[in-house]
Amino acid sequence: MPPSSASTTDARSSASSGGVQSLERAFDLLERMADAGGEVGLSELSASSGLPLPTIHRLMRTLVACGYVRQQANRRYALGPRLIRLGESASRLLGTWARPYLARLVEETGETANMALLDGDEVVYVAQVPSKHSMRMFTEVGRRVLPHSTGVGKALLSHTPDDEVRALLARTGMPAATEKTITTPDGFLAALDEVRRTGYAVDDNEQEIGVRCLAVLVPDSPTAAAISISGPAGRVTEAATERIVPVLQQVAAELSEALASSGPGTG
Repeated sequence: MPPSSASTTDARSSASSGGVQSLERAFDLLERMADAGGEVGLSELSASSGLPLPTIHRLMRTLVACGYVRQQANRRYALGPRLIRLGESASRLLGTWARPYLARLVEETGETANMALLDGDEVVYVAQVPSKHSMRMFTEVGRRVLPHSTGVGKALLSHTPDDEVRALLARTGMPAATEKTITTPDGFLAALDEVRRTGYAVDDNEQEIGVRCLAVLVPDSPTAAAISISGPAGRVTEAATERIVPVLQQVAAELSEALASSGPGTG
């Protein structure tokens, strides 16, 4: 006897729901792998996700076949190379989505606005909207700098454990860009304490003499992100800082909310 139209609809709905659930679980496993440093065992994933091992094994087998996960010689699973292209494209889009918020920063502060991400041990600038002043700061999108000499670097590392920060600084070294650059791990960790205390980071002539930058972390961003303004030290004074920081924090909160939703401009 052929199934009724109602039972057919129910079956389709169930299959659709199962497909969506599998997709959600697969993405959840990828995020858990990233949180664990990129490589995990099935038992670890089962313990953290609460999913049964057979379910995790089936999902991981699919992700391996697609190239998003690879199985190591030690039988553990690692994030796969196909994710790199997705991440690079997403980073570029993140900069595109941020531009209206950066434009608002320029309008309200008068200074050049930037957005930066932490990529490995380096800070990479992914978006900028320039100031309208004839004397303004310019940082090429795509430029990479070491985090110890920048406001965005301090903001991006402000919630990273001290031992991880020390390990990063040991890998990169702490070359002096100017005579005001922080060049010791203890000095940099003290600066991070100040960021956590005040809620914003300062680059005071540390990357370039005559330039001051103010930066804040974008809270709950899908990847660590910071926004900043930069301008001549004669304009970005202590008095201007008191006015600019609340604007930075407000824009960062609004950008965070937009990124957490279905996307800026969608409703």
